[in-house]
Amino acid sequence: MKKYAIIVAGGSGQRMQSTVPKQFLLLQGKPILYHTLKAFYEADASTELLIVLPADQFNTWESLISNLPTIPHRLVAGGNSRFQSSQNAIQTLTEDGLVAIHDGVRPLIEPTLISTSFHEAAQNGNAVLAVASKDSVRFYSAEKERFEHLNRETIRLIQTPQIFSVKDLKEAFKQEYSHDFTDDARVVEALGIHINLVEGSYINIKITTPEDLLLAEVLLK
Repeated sequence: MKKYAIIVAGGSGQRMQSTVPKQFLLLQGKPILYHTLKAFYEADASTELLIVLPADQFNTWESLISNLPTIPHRLVAGGNSRFQSSQNAIQTLTEDGLVAIHDGVRPLIEPTLISTSFHEAAQNGNAVLAVASKDSVRFYSAEKERFEHLNRETIRLIQTPQIFSVKDLKEAFKQEYSHDFTDDARVVEALGIHINLVEGSYINIKITTPEDLLLAEVLLK
């Protein structure tokens, strides 16, 4: 079965307190995004890899990886939102198969977990990584005007990759954008498709703040 991986990397460096886009920051001497790309290549070298970046960052990316081992991939210009960026990449897919959509700044995703997720998606139609909350959780009740307790056993924190069929993704991304579309799984779910959660990893962190980058350095060692 044909496999694709769409790695979305349109972030800025605001929360990272950096003028450099966070996907280009160095982690053990290599761009964060390169580590992410490498994980998918190591999981299955036959996977067609796509990186979604702002068009004006293409040259920067090519320069950053010019002296690193080559990993075949193609670039897709991103949009003004995560929804549009995923949409742009999905529209370029030409064969049926499975598509993993992954955050470019989750570089610690393990190749074995990628392979397992693709297998789960092949069996069940889709696969979305998630982990249980380690912390107590509260939500804001507008009716009571206060924060209410939630049973953390009923909560899952969603990660990427999120894997779907090409068919379902193309159909899902024909929908008009909604603020309710907080991730790609929510877009697919809006079609009435059941989302299958599979066990993720607490190591699979999203690098957003300087503390995250420090933690990633430690975990890679």
